[in-house]
Amino acid sequence: MEFYTLLVNGFVFLLIAVFIRHSIYRLRYHLQMFQQVGYKTHEFRQWFSTHLFSKGVTIEHLLFNIVILVMVYLLADRVTLTSGAIIMGTFALFWFTSTSRYREEKEKKPLVFTARVLRLSIPIVIVLFFLWYVLLDLGYQVLRLRDFAEPFVELEPYFMSFGMVLVDMLIPAFVWIFGWVLKPVELYIQYGFKKQAKKKIASLPHLKVIAITGSYGKTSTKFVIDAFLKERMSVCTTPGSYNTPMGICKVINNHLEASHKVLILEMGARYEGNIKELSDLAKPDVSVITNVGIAHLETFGSQDVIAYEKATLARELKKEGILVLNGDDLLVRKMSDLREDVKTVFVGKDGAIRASNIQTGPEGTSFLMEWYNEDGELVGNENVRTRLLGHHNIQNILLGAAVAREFDIRLKTIALAASRLEAVEHRLELKHRDGFVVIDDAFNSNPVGAKNAVEVLSSFQQGRKFIITPGMIELGEKEADKNEEFGRQIGESEIDVAILVGEERTKPILRGIQSTEKGKEIDVRVVNSLFEANDLLKSEGQKGDVVLYENDLPDTYNS
Repeated sequence: MEFYTLLVNGFVFLLIAVFIRHSIYRLRYHLQMFQQVGYKTHEFRQWFSTHLFSKGVTIEHLLFNIVILVMVYLLADRVTLTSGAIIMGTFALFWFTSTSRYREEKEKKPLVFTARVLRLSIPIVIVLFFLWYVLLDLGYQVLRLRDFAEPFVELEPYFMSFGMVLVDMLIPAFVWIFGWVLKPVELYIQYGFKKQAKKKIASLPHLKVIAITGSYGKTSTKFVIDAFLKERMSVCTTPGSYNTPMGICKVINNHLEASHKVLILEMGARYEGNIKELSDLAKPDVSVITNVGIAHLETFGSQDVIAYEKATLARELKKEGILVLNGDDLLVRKMSDLREDVKTVFVGKDGAIRASNIQTGPEGTSFLMEWYNEDGELVGNENVRTRLLGHHNIQNILLGAAVAREFDIRLKTIALAASRLEAVEHRLELKHRDGFVVIDDAFNSNPVGAKNAVEVLSSFQQGRKFIITPGMIELGEKEADKNEEFGRQIGESEIDVAILVGEERTKPILRGIQSTEKGKEIDVRVVNSLFEANDLLKSEGQKGDVVLYENDLPDTYNS
């Protein structure tokens, strides 16, 4: 009899243990997604709404609740509680033991347990353990309130089953609610970091601040400027794609020193007001605006709004500062009208810094850099050779040269520094891996950059040419059209094999490829993930083949 009692209650406690484990994995996963959308509650809500039945209320949740209803309302008179406990424990073991839905074998961007994640997760975990304790207590009390108590069961199995599955289903809601509740705390903490950063900037009156923004090319231009200025002075530059308030504060507070003469900041924007917030941290002495494209069109709404936001960097420029503009971009060129109390320098065809005799190929890029004075007279030129791939990198080098010229860096020095430039990580970065020549453009998601990347791949003469891409995102109502146009560019290129990641997402690219004559000869494969694409490449590719990785979507875009 004691053995039977232990066995029956063992199924109940197994049910509880299975659900606790499942809920912890669900919590970790949804914290990861919340982190990847930048801790923005509205974006997390939008993400969750598109993944409601794959990551929220899953088929396992629905089926388990149906089993509870059947047991309570249809079979209550025919099945004892002891049998019910065994049945519910068995179903829980069958449906909720696996956590593969929330635990990828290979994660592109795993959850980082930052201080903010800990502040968010600790109260959620406390609430979860409180709810589980209450369920255990109520499960015991509910059983005692019955007219009779089963001799072998200590906890009411149906109540426990419903309570545990309900808590499991509510995990995403807990993440959203506590993310929203803790907003004032996070804002207060951020205010402290911003105050510290402003104070440090104010304590360095000799420091010159260079700020760069644009729809694309910001990071590459930032590192070009860094390389040019480092030839003559001490420079502090934000690493990687650090272009958010907290990223910039971290660099200023932890890495900026009194010995630095220049601080170079990249300023990104996904919403109106982002550039103003960043400019308030460190007012720029030099503002560089690369271009106005349609990146983040989904959040801005229109290209005019994007242009207005980027132009904030011109409006926030210090009086008598230097405004460096890409003169070949009409929307950027118009920004010169915003300020009459600053020096404006144009880069491009009719600008102060120009490029001619351009040659691009798999070995890099070469051109003649020309400097002009305010009267439009040529005052110097120098041949520039760089290992950077792609025509668009010429613009980045010209913008960097315009800034360096204002800091009295000589043209010959700039040409020498350009010859030593290394590709920015994941931006047309040339690598050699497993016998393949790899062009890593995984951080690129704009139409201009994608077109240039295809041209770079086509310029290689060796082996077969592969492209692996999920397409471009956050282009609003133009997303499908731009991806179809991207497909046509692939179809008209010299690419042999196109591996498209995500069947639904890449349909416009497939249409574009198939709409061209040459595209009908391209071997097109569709896979579900980047990892599947890599496996396919290993099985189909040969040593010496060239593969372009064009954009890589974060985990939030996985189904």
